[in-house]
Amino acid sequence: MDLIIRNVTIIDGTGAPARVGDIGVSNRRITAISPEGSALEGSAETEVDGTGLMVCPGFIDPHTHYDAQLLWDPSGSPSNLHGVTTVIAGNCGFTLAPIAPEDADYTRRMMAKVEGMPLLALETGIEWNWGSFEEYLNRLEGNLGLNAGFLVGHCALRRNVMGTEAVGNDATPQQLQQMKDLLATSIQAGGLGFSTTRARTHSDGDGEPVASRWANEEELLALAGVVSEHPGTTLEFASDGCLDGFDDEEVDFMIRFSKAGNRPLNWNVLTVDSHAPERYQNQLAAMDRCSEEGARVVALTMPVIVGMNMSFLNFCALNLMPDWGPILGLPLEERIERLKDPETRRFMEERAASPETGVFARLTGWDTYVIGDTFTEENAPLRGRRVADIAKERGTSAFDTLLDIVIVDDLQTVLWPGATDADPESWRLRQEAWDHPSVMLGGSDAGAHLDRMQGANYPTRFLADCIRGRKLTSVENAVHMMTQVPAELFGLTGRGVIAEGAHADLVVFDPQKIESEVLSMVDDLPGNTSRLFAGSVGLNHVFIGGVEVIRDSTPTGALPGTVIRSGVDTETVAIA
Repeated sequence: MDLIIRNVTIIDGTGAPARVGDIGVSNRRITAISPEGSALEGSAETEVDGTGLMVCPGFIDPHTHYDAQLLWDPSGSPSNLHGVTTVIAGNCGFTLAPIAPEDADYTRRMMAKVEGMPLLALETGIEWNWGSFEEYLNRLEGNLGLNAGFLVGHCALRRNVMGTEAVGNDATPQQLQQMKDLLATSIQAGGLGFSTTRARTHSDGDGEPVASRWANEEELLALAGVVSEHPGTTLEFASDGCLDGFDDEEVDFMIRFSKAGNRPLNWNVLTVDSHAPERYQNQLAAMDRCSEEGARVVALTMPVIVGMNMSFLNFCALNLMPDWGPILGLPLEERIERLKDPETRRFMEERAASPETGVFARLTGWDTYVIGDTFTEENAPLRGRRVADIAKERGTSAFDTLLDIVIVDDLQTVLWPGATDADPESWRLRQEAWDHPSVMLGGSDAGAHLDRMQGANYPTRFLADCIRGRKLTSVENAVHMMTQVPAELFGLTGRGVIAEGAHADLVVFDPQKIESEVLSMVDDLPGNTSRLFAGSVGLNHVFIGGVEVIRDSTPTGALPGTVIRSGVDTETVAIA
């Protein structure tokens, strides 16, 4: 054998009780698993002593935006450092292919706006020399440190067929047929299915709704119909209901969309907040109705509070508060003057507290914000302090205090929000939600919003919480939810479980140490641009196809990953 992991506690991904045994690997596959209490005979080129350690299938992240980063960073950092061995990209209708040469600048600016990828990194870190979806996938094949599958994005299809008319116009029958043909060709090349967005938060670099938001339902259902004709495919979308709760019209659409594709439809992201229980209860009820009507719609949810920072200077989630966008989009000097105005402040507070805020209400606990980096001598003593404590000293409200601080720094102040949904009751409700048949863990957005949030480290954080923290579920179930469950939703063959014949994508970790490092800002993107980053602790080994890619929480530099292609690496998961 090529690899034997001996005397290790095996968590096989199915949710079955852990047991101690040996695992043997040959030719990238698991070829032998010892019965409990016995050892595998023979030897291997590489042998790992798993005494006191646990081994599980590699984690599968169902919602990433690594479409650009993998071209300059094939390792998929930092997901690789947290045991993720397979990622799904091309979500929310945003992909880098198919693309015409003249659309590269528009695409870069759109991705910078909607997904928070630094424009300089997109301009300097990638050679934009592909056209078709097949050419894009071939650029990645053989140069990946993890496995990556890509949905075909609606915005790219529309722009490729309609050009500048993709924004602001319905497609003609001829253009729709061209999109259908292009989608079919892209799926035949390996695309995993179709993704789109109807969410109000998605605007392009010109401030206009992205191309897919101009599509009518006829177009969306027609493209879903193309997906139904190809094996091993799936559907994904984003919408206002994913943020605020679904109305009847949107539930009806999800049912029609899933049925038109005869495929599961997943969306991102279900947030659970005890202060706004009606929102997530509405969303779970919508999933139930979809199931009753013969559709399969799955909500993604995160098992951790995602670390993020905010700023009143640069575009972030604060810009998406109701009616905040026009204020925070003003030129700097004018913006500061508006933020000094008491009437503007009260207006902003009132709008942030309105029902229209939806999921972003979790960011309105102004008193819980912690001051991060500061940029003046006056603000320097405030670094690391909670706004509530500063406000008490000053005798001002938390929101006024927050704005007073950032104005001194010309709005550069880095802010770390303390989410309102970190209370014990919210965690209890999450625990309940994980048991819902239409809820799946995921939604890291890894590869996007790089300087504002970091969700890629959720596997190690969740494991640590299950083993040494809140212990809301067993480690066996936690692994099951991050391996077999997403593998089955996407029809990934031979992945998500430890079984003879399965791909040897394996994570070996120390249960007493497994954890994520604390978030920090690093300047390691192309153009010396910044991102939030966290490594891992207690991750002894990660193998992809039996090849070690991580040793002691450090990359080995090996690139054994592959492009996950529909119908080749996936099987059909039909709803009927």
